[in-house]
This record gives sequence, structure tokens and C-alpha cells, in this order.
Amino acid sequence: MKRIPVKERSSLADAAVRHEFEFQAGQGVPFWDETAYYQFTTQQIDEDIVAPAEEIENLCYQVISRAMEDETVLQRLGVARVHWDLIADSWQNKDRNLYGRMDLSYDGKGPAKLLEYNADTPTTLYESAVFQWEWLEEADKEGLLPDRCDQFNEVHEKIVEAFPRLGIDSILHLASNQDVEDDKGTLEYIAECAQEAGLLTNVLAMEDVGISEEGQFTDLDDKPISTLFKLYPWEWILAEDFGAHVAASGVRFIEPAWRSILSNKGLLPILWEMFEGHPNLLPAFFEDDPAADALGETYVRKPLLGRQGANVEIYRDGKIETSREGPYGEQAHILQEFHPLPDFDGRFPLIGCWLIASKAVGMGIREDKTLITGTEANFVPHVIVE
Repeated sequence: MKRIPVKERSSLADAAVRHEFEFQAGQGVPFWDETAYYQFTTQQIDEDIVAPAEEIENLCYQVISRAMEDETVLQRLGVARVHWDLIADSWQNKDRNLYGRMDLSYDGKGPAKLLEYNADTPTTLYESAVFQWEWLEEADKEGLLPDRCDQFNEVHEKIVEAFPRLGIDSILHLASNQDVEDDKGTLEYIAECAQEAGLLTNVLAMEDVGISEEGQFTDLDDKPISTLFKLYPWEWILAEDFGAHVAASGVRFIEPAWRSILSNKGLLPILWEMFEGHPNLLPAFFEDDPAADALGETYVRKPLLGRQGANVEIYRDGKIETSREGPYGEQAHILQEFHPLPDFDGRFPLIGCWLIASKAVGMGIREDKTLITGTEANFVPHVIVE
């Protein structure tokens, strides 16, 4: 794994217009950096990224199976008892999942370590699937890259292939918070993939989802919603008035409710408890667990349901070394062994491995200037070179 400086392609401004990204001369596209790329070998991708991600996915399924039989799992995750049947029914009905992103720490030399799993509402999907691939093609044409470069990137194709297997036989509705640009862009891209797969789609804001007198969810035309792709966290849905109607609505959700178990950072200590010593897992504990003393005074503290690095704290020798502010500070927390991201001259890359229908099919790298990857991180493309 190497970080290689490279010239920006001459067509970047045109690409930004084509993809409706902002562009400023001399500054480029916000949150996108193609003045460098990360270089991997096929062996590193296959053995250190793909195989571990798919193995961890299988471990996650074992966690969910346990949660169906052991009520302490949902208790420890902080899920209200009133929602347990909803989650259990979605698993027992075999409601299918579409996508997720595992965030990994990897330096090219040792086993990748799972830092967390964005299994419900991950973003940066379009950058990974489309914009990054186009960069590869155009930079290659301009002679900016080594010969015969490739990229770990089948994301778009696999999303399109996955939709027919979801068994959607009516209009697919898609909803998100339309005020959040990342969410809006991701939702529109998912809708495009669904259309390419032959589905009819209807995109709307989450607040525009209505409820009929019969308890059905409806769109702005008062048409019933049967399948809803929601780029809106399950914990938010279940905490709002909307959530009280989910179970009786008859709507099938993508992602299904059982994925809320995996998107909760409480997954990490449960994985460690069940598979202690696994080479791709880090020791992790609920904060109130006496066993957390095993971490000593150097560890990472994370809220169960935090997002984009908010309220994450890195402790070294008992003192906070790095932290990010956010709205999740009052939540329950977990403690995880400190396993720093690799340092490339003050740039810290986080590997995001995309899983479509539980298969690892692509990768996106976000690079921040601190060890906690946050909203200021840039997306940096990657290549495979033998």
C-alpha cells in the first residue's frame, strides 16, 4: 500500500459539471482529492480486504442469530423492547439487505481491523462507484498512471444486479432527509441504479411520507408505499412518531430492520465477546463492563449510535489525545482498542469496503488530517498495480 502523488486530470472541471459537483479553480472538487492515489496489489485486495470483509459479514449474521434467541443482545444495544418484534420479524421473514460499508484500518502490512460497520445508511457511494472509476479511466488516458492499472470497483454493476433479486414488484419509493446533500446524492444514485435494473421509482423527502387512515404509508400522490428504500437511520425512525406505525404498515424496508443491530457500535463488543482473538477484530467492550479494564488507559471511546466521527474520543495514557464534538455525547458508549490509521505524512486513510448483498465488491478511501475520520475528510482514489 503506497500513497502516490499525481497530477489532477485536465478534465476535472468538466467532470465536476457532468456529475453536478462543485468546482473551484485551484481548489478542485470539495471533499475530493485526486492529487494522489493509493496503490495496492491484487493480493492485498483479495486476501486482506475482500476475504476478511466477507468473513466478518458472516460473523455478523451469527450475532443476529444470537439476538433472536438471547434478549440481552438487544438490551445491550439499547433497543427499546417495543421494537424487538419488528427486528425479529424482519430477520425471520428473510428481508434482504442491499448495501453496507465496513470501515477498516489497514496499512498494507498486516490484517485489516474492523473499526465499525455502516450497515444502515452509508454514504460516499457515488464517489466510490462512479466518480472514482471515471477518474481511473481519464487519468489513464492522460498517461498519469502506471500501465495496466485496475481498481477494486464493481459497486455499480453489483447494485444493479442485486435489485432484481430483491423481488420488488411495484414502484420502489426512496426517501431521505433532502436537506443533507450527501444523503440526497446517494438516494438519487440508488434510484438511478434501480431504474437501470428496470424498476419504477419515486423519490421523496422522509417528511413527505404520509400515513393513510388504514395505517398504510403513502407518497405525495396518496399512493400506497409497498417497498421503501430509506436513507434515514433506523434509530431515528423508531424514536419518532413515524416509528409507531412501521410494524403495521406492511411496508418492506431497505435496509431491513435487522440491519439496525449491525449499524450499532455495540456490535463491536458483541463480536469480540463471541469471536475473541479473531485477527480482523479489535478488543472492544461496553463502557460499563468491568472487562473493559483490560484495555488499560489507551483506547477509543465511541457512542453507540454516533455518526461521522462525532463524539469519538481517543485516550492515550488516560488523557484525551484527540476528539470530535457532536450531538451524541449523552449516549451509552463502547471502548475499543486503539489501533491507529496509517500515517502518510499527516494524512490518515480509512478503508471503506463496500458490500452489496453481503459480498465485498469495491472500496473507497477517506483521508483526514486527524486519526478520527470526520466530515472534513477527502475522498482519495485508489488503483491496483502488480
